[in-house]
Amino acid sequence: MSYGQQSYGGGYGAPPGGGYGGGGYGAPPGYGGGGPGPGGFAPVSSGPPPGADPQLWSWFTAVDTDRSGHISVHELQKALINGDWTPFDLDTVKLLMSIFDTDRSGTIGFNEFAGLWKYIKDWQNVYRHFDRDQSGSIDRNELSEALRQFGYNLSPQLLQLVERKYDVLKGTGPPVGPGAAQQGITFDRFVRACVVIKQVTESFQRLDTDRDGWVQINYEQFMHTVLSLP
Repeated sequence: MSYGQQSYGGGYGAPPGGGYGGGGYGAPPGYGGGGPGPGGFAPVSSGPPPGADPQLWSWFTAVDTDRSGHISVHELQKALINGDWTPFDLDTVKLLMSIFDTDRSGTIGFNEFAGLWKYIKDWQNVYRHFDRDQSGSIDRNELSEALRQFGYNLSPQLLQLVERKYDVLKGTGPPVGPGAAQQGITFDRFVRACVVIKQVTESFQRLDTDRDGWVQINYEQFMHTVLSLP
């Protein structure tokens, strides 16, 4: 296996119809209203923060179902869907949270959400680009081409391993019945596969100080490297 120095240019986006559901969300009404009251909690503004995109704010408030002002991993999972309307894999959602939860609070605020939104939209464009047959999923050849263009030249054996790991239906036989999910890697798993391969490669590169494609590490280093990965 050879690994490239090329990085993923920023972030990439989702498959046709993937990402947050298509219709868009409406901002919920704020608390309060009416005439003067006896006091208590101050009304929560239903409008976006200064300078914020109103549409993006409405999506954020719709995802923030408990009105905490922050989005949890489970709230985010409920809001994310693939192009075939299947929910995002929880491990992928946790990975996205780990990338954008910059203050390590366990949740994401509006500014972090805005970065996540753009990241998913960028990945949508990439997914569409490599889904050559427009099937709504990524097959082995499309996956190989995507990774090659990202700078990761995996052997056929490793590519097969990646496909088996991220294609949820691989090895279970062809889909049966109307509306059955088709084989291939869905958008959420494609994003996770690419990000994980990038992070694993970067972890190896940090150990491969002479850049000869070989490393010698002890058990402690190996476990630290593995456990530090998503």
